[in-house]
Amino acid sequence: MSHEGEAVVGLHHQFDTTLQQKEAASFGMWLFLVTEALFFGGLFCAYTIYRWSYPESFTAASRTLNIQLGTFNTAVLIGSSLTMALAVRAAQLGKNKLCALLLALTILLGAVFLGVKAKEYADKFEHHHVPGPTFHFEGEGASHAQMYFCLYFAMTGLHAFHMIIGAGLLTFVIVQALRNKYSPSNYNFVEGVGLYWHFVDLVWIFLFPLLYLIGRHH
Repeated sequence: MSHEGEAVVGLHHQFDTTLQQKEAASFGMWLFLVTEALFFGGLFCAYTIYRWSYPESFTAASRTLNIQLGTFNTAVLIGSSLTMALAVRAAQLGKNKLCALLLALTILLGAVFLGVKAKEYADKFEHHHVPGPTFHFEGEGASHAQMYFCLYFAMTGLHAFHMIIGAGLLTFVIVQALRNKYSPSNYNFVEGVGLYWHFVDLVWIFLFPLLYLIGRHH
């Protein structure tokens, strides 16, 4: 605990110590991530129920996805988790410039992911696989296949939206890092944003096999 009247860099007035502040920040972020897990969990449950009910239509629809692009994007996000973890470590050591560089690489990898996903979306528009009045799907069970694409766009679209929010948060952290705001006693915000980014990456780790891989070997 700091001595009375002694200012501690990064310590907000409502906390007595930096440790207390760190624990409060971590608890708040984990609580937020639990609500996010419940949100995506509902979509996962809906997908599982419909896939179980209409396995042939969902398998046929999933085969229209580009597994090479999906695999590439998975590798990209795993790489972004690595750069994010290294950025948090740099902030812990007070290496602000290195932290900013690693965060910039994380944003770059996120942009690559979103660019590839935009290419996949364009392909779906071209082949009329977007749910709506222009939807067209060859083979039986087209209406059930349309349900697959409804869930595909809902889940991947929400995931992409979370990534865009994450990129905005990372941009703010970069600005703060370039102003030398972080130190071994003050890196809570970097760590919190890192947890958010890892969560978004983890969601994709579940989405990739569900949407791209299940039933593909038949």
